[in-house]
Amino acid sequence: MSKRSSDIRLRHMLDHAREAIVLAENKTRKDLDRDRLLELALVRLLEIVGEAASRVPQEECVKYPEIPWAQIVGLRNRLIHGYDAVDLTSSGRLSHRIYHHSLRPWR
Repeated sequence: MSKRSSDIRLRHMLDHAREAIVLAENKTRKDLDRDRLLELALVRLLEIVGEAASRVPQEECVKYPEIPWAQIVGLRNRLIHGYDAVDLTSSGRLSHRIYHHSLRPWR
């Protein structure tokens, strides 16, 4: 994979994590229970972050050890394969961590 392709994947991670944080801002679990579109949008955004992370080559990942790569991809896998047991409250916390603590330098 070219450096450009890796940069695109990293940009996708940043953009979609940022969007998830904006959507989830000041929302409670009750809000998610009442707003199906919000819930679906957040799940989709986090799936994209995880899918993009899974496509970043290992040689690029090691350059950014502060990014919780395994957690990000693991969340994507839980959202896709364990859809019936997903806790969006903890997923939202991970999204916030991904953006504010890991992806922020790429802004």
